[in-house]
Amino acid sequence: MRKLALLLSAACLAGLAGPAAAQASRTWVSGVGDDANPCSRTAPCKTFAGAISKTAANGEISVLDPGGFGGVTITKSISIVADGSEGGILAAGVTGILVNAGANDIVNIRGLVIEGAGTCFNGIRFFAGGALHVQDTVIRGCRGASAGAHNGIVIANSAGTPEIDLTDVLIEDTGGVAGAAGVLIKPTGTGGAKVTMTRVQSLNNLIGVSIDGDNSTGPIDVNIQDSQMSGNAAQGLFSTSPNGADSLVKVMVSRSVASNNGTNGIQSVGQRSTVRVGESAATNNGGVGLQANNSGILQSYGDNYTDGNTGGLDVGVTPATPH
Repeated sequence: MRKLALLLSAACLAGLAGPAAAQASRTWVSGVGDDANPCSRTAPCKTFAGAISKTAANGEISVLDPGGFGGVTITKSISIVADGSEGGILAAGVTGILVNAGANDIVNIRGLVIEGAGTCFNGIRFFAGGALHVQDTVIRGCRGASAGAHNGIVIANSAGTPEIDLTDVLIEDTGGVAGAAGVLIKPTGTGGAKVTMTRVQSLNNLIGVSIDGDNSTGPIDVNIQDSQMSGNAAQGLFSTSPNGADSLVKVMVSRSVASNNGTNGIQSVGQRSTVRVGESAATNNGGVGLQANNSGILQSYGDNYTDGNTGGLDVGVTPATPH
């Protein structure tokens, strides 16, 4: 009997040491790593995709030294962090990071460089999750002719109202087809989004920041502060939600710049789109600085600069009333 009990105990312990136990709360990648390794600090993996399967939910993948670590699909709460060493993703012809996580999952991205090599589909594409935080990250070179692609960061969830936080992010040289943007916020279905952008630079893209409520019914709230949307081929910031059944889009822009864009600096289109602008500059654009059309609402706090625009004076702008 004692021997049988010992055998049963050993079997139970073996079961506990299955795949879940093999996952670590912190793993490492290195430019000279190997995905056959356990992804420990002394035996790091080579790619993010190799490390994520060995990292527990709510864990962290850390970059040990500079390297290119490949694209990754994220399906759980996790942090990918490159502090002090460049964490590169070459996303030629693909999406660099795809987030398709659970409704309560939180994803953190910090310190990465996503290089699109002129052909990437999207730098980061968010399909589902509870929250996405992107900090100290560079995305560039996502260009091409595929419809719905070639954005720096695209928020495309079909349900829920996730929190999206972009801080100290540079997005440049993306676009190529109508609607593409440095940052594209375009939920579908019942999806909405709560987005905060702080010190975000969206430069030399097709559109700097595009907020589109036409395909969803959930609320879209966007707060942009201390940011720059300049040198883009079309608008610096474009917000649209045309119909009564579409998302209610509310955008606040403060202490930001929309300059040297091909058309308008900041534009609001459609009866469900409201953009408020304060302490900001919309200058030297190919259209006008601030424009509201097709029943769109664009309100100014009266402390903005809108000089030097080729299209002349602002169009359809009304005073904003502080609350």
